[in-house]
Amino acid sequence: MTFFNDRIFGVLMIVLAVAYGWGTTQFPEPFGGTEAVGPETFPLLLAIVLALSSLYMVVRPDPDNAWPWSRTGVELIIAVVVLILYAMLLQPLGFIISTTLAVGTLCWRMGAVPLKAYVTGAVAGVVVFLLFNFALDLALPLGLLSFLEVS
Repeated sequence: MTFFNDRIFGVLMIVLAVAYGWGTTQFPEPFGGTEAVGPETFPLLLAIVLALSSLYMVVRPDPDNAWPWSRTGVELIIAVVVLILYAMLLQPLGFIISTTLAVGTLCWRMGAVPLKAYVTGAVAGVVVFLLFNFALDLALPLGLLSFLEVS
């Protein structure tokens, strides 16, 4: 029976990869429309890697794995819920606040002291935001912090 765990998970991840890949095609066309690398390039590459990795899990499952029904299983469910909430709150709360909450919660669930976990989340959110906005010139949503936006 344990052979089917990887296969079930692999099929679910293939479905996710297809949905994610389809979602990348829904991005608006960049101004000019002639760029070889657009906003969908990196997410599309992630979808392809996810699909190939998942296909490997379906074709060659691990012979000895069982679903973690213990504390590990609960932690995995918490992580999935945190990531879903992160995606839902990214636009209204903004990148920095959402990232602080998500990274902080995940660090805390992995055993960090709550204060250090959320400080790590805040630093990660600010650093990645600054990298994307200024080094890569890619805008991330500010959400509740939109008053910080420079005109």
